[in-house]
Amino acid sequence: MPITRRATLADLPAILALVRRVVPLMQASGNFQWSVDYPNEAVFRADIEHNHLWVAELDGAIAGVAALTQDQDEEYAQADWDVTQPALVTHRLAVDPAAHGRGVALALMEQAEKQATAEGLHVLRVDTNSENAATQRLFPKLGYRFAGEITLAFRPGLRFFCYEKRLG
Repeated sequence: MPITRRATLADLPAILALVRRVVPLMQASGNFQWSVDYPNEAVFRADIEHNHLWVAELDGAIAGVAALTQDQDEEYAQADWDVTQPALVTHRLAVDPAAHGRGVALALMEQAEKQATAEGLHVLRVDTNSENAATQRLFPKLGYRFAGEITLAFRPGLRFFCYEKRLG
């Protein structure tokens, strides 16, 4: 089982290398949510500096990453949920292709639940590109309900599916 921990600035090279392995596979499957310029070092550095970035390690190497924040994009108002309610939101979830099927995404999503509880939050949210079949299978298995489809201004032309889970 992967071990999760907060990311540090020393993890940046490994995180960026992981993203470089993930992006071509995403794009080959028709998922253009990420590109060569997003997410980038500045985005991950800011996540780390705000204590929002988590990594999952397998055998001592970083196998996954996720930003766990209370940041809800303005466009979240398009979804079937109450955007005025504070929530822990999972952003920038990625798993190294070599670690697929080893529980990395599950470990990061479980960390999101632990973090929400620690912050006194009762709602978890996540969005995923409409072409990301793997996450569309994963989130419902973890108790998330489909909360509609949105568009995001900073990723024009793409559609995103929203999921929400209530704790306790």
